[in-house]
Amino acid sequence: MTTVLRKLLPLLLALCLSPVALAGETLRVLTWPGYADPDWVQAFESRFKVSVEVTFVGSDDEMWERANSKAFDVIAANTAELQRYIDRELVVPLRLANVPNTQQQSARFRSTANIPGITRKGVPYAVPFTYSAMGIIYNRKLVPKAPASINALWDPKYRGKVLAYNGSSHNFSLAALSLGVSDPFHLSQPQFVQAENRLKQLRDSALVFYSKPEQVVELFRTKEVALVWANYGDQQVQQLEKAGADIGYVIPKEGALAWLDCWAVMRGAKNRALAEAWINFTLTPEVSAQLTARQGLANTLASGGGGGARPEDKLIWLEPVEDYPRRTQYWEHLMAGSDKAR
Repeated sequence: MTTVLRKLLPLLLALCLSPVALAGETLRVLTWPGYADPDWVQAFESRFKVSVEVTFVGSDDEMWERANSKAFDVIAANTAELQRYIDRELVVPLRLANVPNTQQQSARFRSTANIPGITRKGVPYAVPFTYSAMGIIYNRKLVPKAPASINALWDPKYRGKVLAYNGSSHNFSLAALSLGVSDPFHLSQPQFVQAENRLKQLRDSALVFYSKPEQVVELFRTKEVALVWANYGDQQVQQLEKAGADIGYVIPKEGALAWLDCWAVMRGAKNRALAEAWINFTLTPEVSAQLTARQGLANTLASGGGGGARPEDKLIWLEPVEDYPRRTQYWEHLMAGSDKAR
């Protein structure tokens, strides 16, 4: 009997989420550009006979501000941010039985207990949708063998040929990983000082600290670049390959920091079933494949996930850090040329 019910479950869910059950509703989606393309929205509206209102944001701060208005049904937030949404009770536990396409995700993403930030007391509050690992891009003409370690960014032979990212929080975590710190998001005072000194070394040896991925493409054209710490991961790989750069991409042995955007249902959702139907829809092979092809972002499905991360690669999902303002202050001092950011 159990086997029969398991086989019938997808059909029963389809009936529960049928267009008749949801007809006339309006789904309010708060998300990032590229996560709700017009043709996807149109297909969802046609399938469920509903309307979809999409609001795009450009930063985590804007996402937080809008989410607090409680005027949305479903939201896409990263794992480093989700905990405060759960703390504020802005999102509700997910009924994974209503999101059967999670069974098509790779094992890395089905094991939600191993992803910090998306569960609370063993209860899932979000479903992974897309991610990007901050690996290392290397110029095959200057670096014939893929670098194995993060510490290649500090290798004297690449002095003046490294592009690093101009970001305070991520850079302290990167420096901590290079020093062998097991938890790069919660640094003790001695670890913080060590990371600060490590970043000073990187500052003095890097060619440029970039902010946008397009800058890296231009620098590849005009400068001698050996290594890039790829804050934008697969998107940068795609851009450089399209520009004709002869590059490789690697996840170092220490692991790579990685952001993971997840769908969650807002507490104020007018129809939880409709919100869950949207999440399930975005996990179809068709939509997920288009996400990768259009945005250069890896999706979470077991087939055609795209991206540079292999199942055996170590990804370190971003978490809230011990002190955002402190990291920002110290980084700004370092970038201003101060040897001691105190």
